[in-house]
Amino acid sequence: MSKLPEPWRVKMIERVRLPSRDEREALVRAGAFNLFRVPSEHVFIDLFTDSGTSAMSDAQWGALIQGDEAYAGARGYHRLERTVQEITGLPHMIPTHQGRAAENLLFSTLIKPGAIVPNNTHFDTTRAHIEVNGGTPLDLVIAESRQPSLQHPFKGNIDLERLAALFRSTPRSQIPLAMLTLTNNAGGGQPVALANIRGMAELCREHEIPFFLDASRFAENAWFIKQREPGQQDRSVAEIAREIFGYVDGCTMSAKKDGLVNIGGFVACRDGELAEMLRARLILFEGFPTYGGMAGRDLDALAVGLHEVLDEDYLRFRIGQVATFAEQIEALGIPTIRPAGGHAVYVDAGAFLPHIPPLQFPGHALTLALYREGGIRASDIGSVGFSRRDPGTGEWIPAPLELMRLAVPRRVYTASHLEYVIDVLRAVCDRADGIKGFRIVRSAPVLRQFTADFEELT
Repeated sequence: MSKLPEPWRVKMIERVRLPSRDEREALVRAGAFNLFRVPSEHVFIDLFTDSGTSAMSDAQWGALIQGDEAYAGARGYHRLERTVQEITGLPHMIPTHQGRAAENLLFSTLIKPGAIVPNNTHFDTTRAHIEVNGGTPLDLVIAESRQPSLQHPFKGNIDLERLAALFRSTPRSQIPLAMLTLTNNAGGGQPVALANIRGMAELCREHEIPFFLDASRFAENAWFIKQREPGQQDRSVAEIAREIFGYVDGCTMSAKKDGLVNIGGFVACRDGELAEMLRARLILFEGFPTYGGMAGRDLDALAVGLHEVLDEDYLRFRIGQVATFAEQIEALGIPTIRPAGGHAVYVDAGAFLPHIPPLQFPGHALTLALYREGGIRASDIGSVGFSRRDPGTGEWIPAPLELMRLAVPRRVYTASHLEYVIDVLRAVCDRADGIKGFRIVRSAPVLRQFTADFEELT
């Protein structure tokens, strides 16, 4: 049997237009070479992010129509609460308008100056929220994660030996929580093994340190466990997910990923006292605890989406689409992080553009080349957002990897869309030697990639 197509039918379309080459060039220059400033109407295929860009199902649209917009105690809140409890087993759920709001809520409550928070790899907003509260985010991903071409089934694993050493050498009061990101976005969308999650849970229990997940892509991670980890093949993704959550004290979630919605998130936890602290802070920043910055209709759509994301026909197609996309890119001779992650293909821009030094941002340069060539927007996961200043010298230290992320929105693009991306990448390959680096002209002190002005180097 040939490979199965998308397990859905298209019921609505949105027209897109490819702007001319001159238009594209004018747009990047007007936006100071920052693709965040390019209006979406001038993007032909948008692989900028998989966050909030999913296509919702007919069941989710039906839930939107039936949404209850009561300020307190809306029906959608109770449906979402039951859904989260059913999937995770965590008794307390606090809704937020998106993942970074959940991070702000949790970290501003738990982190004091001098705190250390270990993780496999903190993503940009997670790192920033820890730092603005006076803490230090510490990345302890396994060494294999830093070798893009190496085939390893679970490159998102945290290094348990380094984590144990940290716990032994650091006062308990200095580690308010430990985190694990599923899947590991900053490291190529790579999954974490169930055995690794279990091992981290045991260490956290031994040292009495709360264990939290960034569960934004929990279903994709559970699918990889089912496919790659011995002894898991005969279990359902829902069963594996429930076991994952059974090891932790809580989680944050950007529901804009595996919630299959365009807005929304939550914090969930076991500790009732912590939940009350989070709800009190939520009222100040997000809204009443039964809506948390979300419209009632979005609470309902999220409750439906969390069930739909566990559909194994959907996950089989979703992960397969990304894997096929990665194979087609590698066939062009373009180096990527291997094996393919769940939500995106990560091009090793440092290896692809060796003539551009890390602090001239090869990942950023490659995203600009892709947009200029074919109106495709991608994102840089490299030294623009992940470099750090040396505390002694003040010099910038490059990120461990210089990547271009091609994030595939869920249930949005067909094979022919991604074939067009391959054609554009082929043209970029032909001009790779002429791609120039960039420098930052102006930037904010935190999360500079969102608002920085760039200048192309000559």
